[in-house]
Parts: sequence; structure tokens; C-alpha cells
Amino acid sequence: MVGIAVNNSRDNVAMLGIGAYRPQRVVSNDDVCAVLDSTDQWIFERTGIRNRRWISGDETLRSIAAAAGERALVNSGVDRTKIGTLILATSSWLTLTPHGAPSVAFDLGINGIPAFDLTSGCGGFGYALGVAADLIRAGSADYVLVIGAETMTVGLDPTDRGTAMIFGDGAGAVVVGPSESNGISPTVWGSDGENAAAIMQDIDFLEYMHRAQEMQGLDPAEHPVGRMSLRMEGPRVFRWAAVTLPRALSAALEMSGVAKEDIDVFVPHQANARINELMKKNLGLADDIPMANDIENTGNTSAASIPLAMEEMLVTGKAKGGQLALLLGFGAGLSYAGQVVTLPPKPNEPSF
Repeated sequence: MVGIAVNNSRDNVAMLGIGAYRPQRVVSNDDVCAVLDSTDQWIFERTGIRNRRWISGDETLRSIAAAAGERALVNSGVDRTKIGTLILATSSWLTLTPHGAPSVAFDLGINGIPAFDLTSGCGGFGYALGVAADLIRAGSADYVLVIGAETMTVGLDPTDRGTAMIFGDGAGAVVVGPSESNGISPTVWGSDGENAAAIMQDIDFLEYMHRAQEMQGLDPAEHPVGRMSLRMEGPRVFRWAAVTLPRALSAALEMSGVAKEDIDVFVPHQANARINELMKKNLGLADDIPMANDIENTGNTSAASIPLAMEEMLVTGKAKGGQLALLLGFGAGLSYAGQVVTLPPKPNEPSF
């Protein structure tokens, strides 16, 4: 019987470089409250957010994803011709066809490689990092560029108290490749479809299309189709997070073989500062372990938040390349993904 060839596998992979892009426009709580019925103090006390970044001018999801990817490539020192796959983690690319990753790959000068979108809400970067590491371990790619990019404000209702104050835009990227010692643990991930409706868009795509078709030939001013916006049941998500995420963090540590006493840095998804403090406390991490707080001036950037938070900590000196970090992304789905990783080197081209 003729044997079918298999790829040469690798055991050890790591993040070799990181890059990020932060939109130029800074939006304060007071700016948000010009439309939203709230106050700067109320928003900060409940979310930990003071400012967020929103796209403006010619910035688009495509342009900021490419900018973050370019910086990650430069900072990694890996020749772009060696990139075997591009994964774009996003929930805000505006078309299903074509999906975004091939266009971003073209913009980065690596047209022709496998390039695909991965949609898993705010846990998207963790999902993409796990897939990238396993692609390399299986021998399906030598190097993978992972980009988490979101323009959450495109689908934001500025009057919605559940979302308008929380979300921002941005992009973060890492180059994943083989390394002498393993720098990415097995991924602990899961989802809860029973509670998936706690975070959802308020207009179904098929319903939206049908309504638009019915209104063809009518005056849009008199017969508006409406705008699709993101809705979130904050208390319901908070309850889910309080129960599910501590277990996920404990499982991530167990799968990694690393004791919690060995963790140098905690980088949770930047969803809510109160949730993050609660997770750190429940996990029993030492008080002096640095925890990412990029949410304060960047907001919740969904799939971009973890790479943005890692980059901020490396640039500001709150963390150092080579340290052990515990990552956990969570959100729409309701889904989550966590890993223990070795942080990439401090970027030579920071986003600040």
C-alpha cells in the first residue's frame, strides 16, 4: 500500500515579534457623554475606561490591520517571504465575501499565501494564536502572521448605554514561528451557546437584506432601513464571566504545566477593569504581578485587545520580553480562549 506523505512536525513555537496600530482620534468619556446620557465618573467607576481610540479620516479596518501586521513583521526580523499563513481575527469586517485576510495579505506584500478570517468575538486573538501554533506544530506552515483587528465603532449606537462607552478601534499582530523552547502552551478554549444572545447584533443579515429589497425605489429618508448595531446584556455577561473564567484560567495553567507562582504578567481581554481585578483575585495571583490595563485609554477593542495590551506593557516597561504571561480572551459566543505564553521582545517600532 502506498503511504501518504505527512508534514514534518515541530514541538516548540513562540511569538517572535509584535506590532500594533492605535487610531489617531482619542475620544474621552466627556466626548462620549455629549451624546450618551452618562458621566465621566460613572463610566470610569464601572468600566475602568477614561479614553478610547476611534478610527477617523482614511483609517479603515483594512488599513489598521495592515499597519499592525507590518510592524509585527519588522519587529520580528522574520523575512515576509517566510510567512506561510495569515490569520485575521475580527468580528467587524463588513463583508462575508470577500473576507478580509487575503486583502490584508496583498497590502503586506505577501499575496498568494493561505489567508483567512477567524471570527470568535473578543476571544478571537486567543483562538487565532492557538490555531497558528498548531499549524506550525503540525508542519502546515513555518511562520504565521496573526492579526487581531477591529473597528467596533462602525456598528456602535452612540446612545446605547450598554455599549457606546465601552468599545474602541485598533489592531495588534504577532508573528508566530518555531523556537528553541516552547513559548505557547496548549490552548484552553470553549463556548456557551446557551447564553450567546447576551452579546449580539440587533439586525439579522437576512432580515436586513429583505427589508432593503422591499424598500428599493422608495425614499430612504421616508423609509429608513436602519443601522445594524451591537447590543450587550452587561449583567448577564458579568455573571457568566464570574463563573466561567476562573475555571478557564485554572485550566490554562494546568495545561501549560506552569505554576501560578511562576506567572510574571497577567494579560486578560480588556473588557472591564472590574472583571479583570476579580479574575486576578479569584485565581490567587500575587498582588504585585503586573496586569494589563490598556482598557483605561484604549477601551475594549475585542479581538485586538490582547495584542494591544501586550504591546503597551512591553513599550512602557510594565513587562519584558521573555517573561511568562497568562492570557485569556472572552466575549461573544459566549466564548473564551487562554494560553500561557512567553512574551515577544519589546517592539522597535511601537504604536505610541
